[in-house]
Amino acid sequence: MADLTATLLACQNPDPAIRSQAEAALTNHENSNFPSFLHALASELQSETKDPAIRQLAGLHFKNLLTAKDSTRRQTRIDKYKSLPTEQRSPIKQLLLQTLHSGVKVARHTTAQACAEVAAIELPHNEWPEFLPFLMESVTSENCNDDIKTSALECLGFTCERLATGDDITQDITDKMLTTIVDGIRPDRPDQIRLAAATALRNSLLFTRSNMEKPQERNVIMQNICEATQCATSALLRAAAYECIVQICFQYYDKLKDYMQTLFQLTFATIKNDEEVVALQAMEFWSTLCEEEMEILDEILDATERGIPPERECVGYVRAALDHLIPLLSETLTRQDETADIDDDTWSISVAGATCLSLVANTVEDAIVPVIMPFVQSNIRNPEWRFREASIMAFSSILEGPSGETIGVYVNQSIPVLLECLADKNTLVKDTTAWALGRICEYHARSIPPETFPQLVQGLMAVLTSESSRVASQACFALHNLAAAFAGDETGSATGTNALSPYMPQLLQTLLQAADRENSDESNLRVTSFEAVNVLIQYSAPDCKPLLLQLLPAIVERLALSFNIAVLTNEDRDRKETVQGLLCGVIQVICLKLEKEEITPYADAIMQNLLQVLQAKNAAAHEEAFLVVGAIADKLERDFEKYMSALQPFLMMGLQNFEAYRVCIVAVGVVGDISRAVESVLAPYCDDIMGALMQALQNQELHRSVKPPVLSCFGDIALAIGAQYEKYLQVSLMMLMQASQTRAPEDDEELVEYVNTLREGILEAYTGIIQGMKDGGRVEVLVPYVDAIFRFLEMLSNDGNHDIPVLGRAIGLIGDLASSMGPRTTPFLTNPYVQALFQEGLSSGDGSVMDTTNWASSVVREVLSLAS
Repeated sequence: MADLTATLLACQNPDPAIRSQAEAALTNHENSNFPSFLHALASELQSETKDPAIRQLAGLHFKNLLTAKDSTRRQTRIDKYKSLPTEQRSPIKQLLLQTLHSGVKVARHTTAQACAEVAAIELPHNEWPEFLPFLMESVTSENCNDDIKTSALECLGFTCERLATGDDITQDITDKMLTTIVDGIRPDRPDQIRLAAATALRNSLLFTRSNMEKPQERNVIMQNICEATQCATSALLRAAAYECIVQICFQYYDKLKDYMQTLFQLTFATIKNDEEVVALQAMEFWSTLCEEEMEILDEILDATERGIPPERECVGYVRAALDHLIPLLSETLTRQDETADIDDDTWSISVAGATCLSLVANTVEDAIVPVIMPFVQSNIRNPEWRFREASIMAFSSILEGPSGETIGVYVNQSIPVLLECLADKNTLVKDTTAWALGRICEYHARSIPPETFPQLVQGLMAVLTSESSRVASQACFALHNLAAAFAGDETGSATGTNALSPYMPQLLQTLLQAADRENSDESNLRVTSFEAVNVLIQYSAPDCKPLLLQLLPAIVERLALSFNIAVLTNEDRDRKETVQGLLCGVIQVICLKLEKEEITPYADAIMQNLLQVLQAKNAAAHEEAFLVVGAIADKLERDFEKYMSALQPFLMMGLQNFEAYRVCIVAVGVVGDISRAVESVLAPYCDDIMGALMQALQNQELHRSVKPPVLSCFGDIALAIGAQYEKYLQVSLMMLMQASQTRAPEDDEELVEYVNTLREGILEAYTGIIQGMKDGGRVEVLVPYVDAIFRFLEMLSNDGNHDIPVLGRAIGLIGDLASSMGPRTTPFLTNPYVQALFQEGLSSGDGSVMDTTNWASSVVREVLSLAS
């Protein structure tokens, strides 16, 4: 092979042309002779005469040939390696093992990563039998120095990390790994070896269930980890040991019982006295314990509701430790890092303590209140700012979890005191106070007494323009949550007003002033201000409509003026795009609150500005602009047709914006909105629209989340244009049938959820197409496809992973088929899976699905009775 060293160096050249040429050369070597290329890279890595930087580049390139972030690409690379015969792989692996004993640290470290990739491929298939004995010998042999022992354990750690997400391995391999790791973590080993062993152990715990089930082996593992937490000479080792304990808590909660007293003592002492890097990991143990117990309690509740025995028992470690744990966590809250930038959200012991306290509150709920409130009440007016801030933080942290009946009285009493604290001399106290008020509004708005409500609103408004951007942003968060508390307010609907109505003019004005502050880029103030405006409008009472009618033209004018914002830098452009997106968001929520006749006078100006937004290459603002278009179409209905010619080019750009897939999704949604609004007058534009939708479905690179709404959109279009959809019928139904073949492995929850979303889109499409053809008097053209549609329904019935929305849509589709096609569906309606779906629908407990089932059942009975 030509000079590999020079080629690798050229890949780092700052000149793009040289770099591109070198990368192309490496790709050519890979494609022309893959085994030879791997061997050459391994030789380059192994050569002690080469510069360490070159050896590192060779090793990293070797590793990257066997892996990738994308799972499909990674599997392709693995298959390519596995296709090599043993006689070609063996000398490559031998070179790698030799390099693990190199005298150069960077070469050993890179080789450890490369070895791990090979081992992750081969060990699950009982290949590379020399690998683990070599590592074991490297760790235990007196002939290997400490650096080599460390690198061997590091290699084992990388291997465990890769195996944890790959194929299963035999128990014999796991045993050998653990034996080597436990030998490396022994107390008589040097710290660097123990640290590498502790890291490897943490990674191995993901697949060592069998070993943890055996008390003797488990005891050895726990003893060595606990001893490592006490290593006086290495904080990194102590922290790594606690990381193992956290992993054990997460993976093996049911095995903690014999060790909890020891873990209690160790973690408490560490949180109190050790360096922060170690104390944070000890704190993480209690946070993880809370998360595990919350999950188990949820499982128990779910099992109880379903009338089945729970699979796991919650021991209640957190509740049992409450009287000792809460004082410890309260003390950590007073260890604020005053040197940290308040906007950086630095992870410190006080932040970790607040997070843990919040998890405890969610775990034990009401039980935390009497334990924590003495600390809060005794320190809220403490002369020392650290204790004032800590008490407010403690109170804020427990607001989620306890019931309103238990915490409500304290919420009631706290608001006047907290409003005083908004004027505290210390910035951190003010910031935490504003956050606390936001949390009160989020979780316990109903506990705010009416007589305190005006003070709260006025107090929050006061800081919007006078305090730091951080405090003002927290106040926006509070007002956002306060407004959201009026969602579904029946009293407001009945009386025409609510408690916020008197303050709405001043609130909206002050929030817009906050968004206009010179420092509104800081602490996300501009965004939080507009978000608060939107929620206030969304949940405003009917008596605020005159105010919204005044606000709409003002916001439209703001949007028009935004096009004049000077753009000299990337920051200027980002700011302009953000402002335009936010203004579009306000216009949307206002339009949703108004009626057609109220929006019509402003529609031309709104659409003119939206089209100007869409002219710019600005994905973020495009998304918001399209949402406004959808809202306008929904309100104007057929009168929206006059904007279609001007909108069409931009709509097509959105539908074809495959890179900014969120814009594509919103554009698809807008097509649905317009279809429902203008109905048959959409037909002249459908060739282009359907072409773009088909193109989206055929694009293999397009984000998969786009495809369900695209499929559903077929139904919207068919319903709008009726019989005129016939020209698109065959190709769209072929797409639907192809998509209906998508399956998900039962153990892949994310993919199961996606497939359910996909199937819901398919069912919506079928429903719309059937109804559209029926309305257009052309239902007979669907006859050739009925069999395939019912086969899809049968498959859904047999798939136990279908969710409630899919169930409801499937049952509704059966009713639509029977209603539209009558006796022609009789042979399909008598199949057992139809009744099975109906039975499941009736027992689903979902009111909407049960109503759909009753309707569909009656239609099916009528069709079957006619047939008989």
